[in-house]
Amino acid sequence: MDLNLLLIIVTVGISLLAFQNADTKYKLIFSPTIIESRKEWYRFLTCGFIHADFMHLGVNMYVLYMFGDYVEKYYEAYMVAGGFKYVFMYMMTIVLANVRTFFKERDNHSYFSLGASGGVSGVVFSYILMNPTAGLGLLFIPISIPAYIFGPLYLMYSHYMSRRGGDNINHDAHLWGAIVGILLTIIGHPDVILHYFN
Repeated sequence: MDLNLLLIIVTVGISLLAFQNADTKYKLIFSPTIIESRKEWYRFLTCGFIHADFMHLGVNMYVLYMFGDYVEKYYEAYMVAGGFKYVFMYMMTIVLANVRTFFKERDNHSYFSLGASGGVSGVVFSYILMNPTAGLGLLFIPISIPAYIFGPLYLMYSHYMSRRGGDNINHDAHLWGAIVGILLTIIGHPDVILHYFN
């Protein structure tokens, strides 16, 4: 079994459990005030394995399935223990994607966040680094643009929406997940930069 599929299965399983058990969801969700007061640092990671609803879960896992298999195979081809480094990249991206949100919302007792979007964003942008000329688009919109254009546009959109706020989406996690995914891929295989520009 490939490790990307295993990540999807585990995420779906934990999310379904949290759908049925509010206490489980509460124990795993990202809350800066709870993390700081109770020192429950594990929430930086566990929030990436629970979702708000079936649509949220379905979109994240579909995107992870579409891009993650390729990125995992790339890691395996160019890095020692590549499969495990892929899983490490995914999990570290979830964790580090939430750091900005932690400091931004650390005094907001009503702030909660959940979902794999930060990690998924990291995987997508790792893919963009590997395939800059691939055609990418948004779900249900049949317009494809080169990845090297789509990526910056998505980052600008995430930055704008983060500053605007008010839509109950953690755009900072999308933005920082993308950046962390790029950086960890470059650290693991620096030649990917030359490949990107070539």
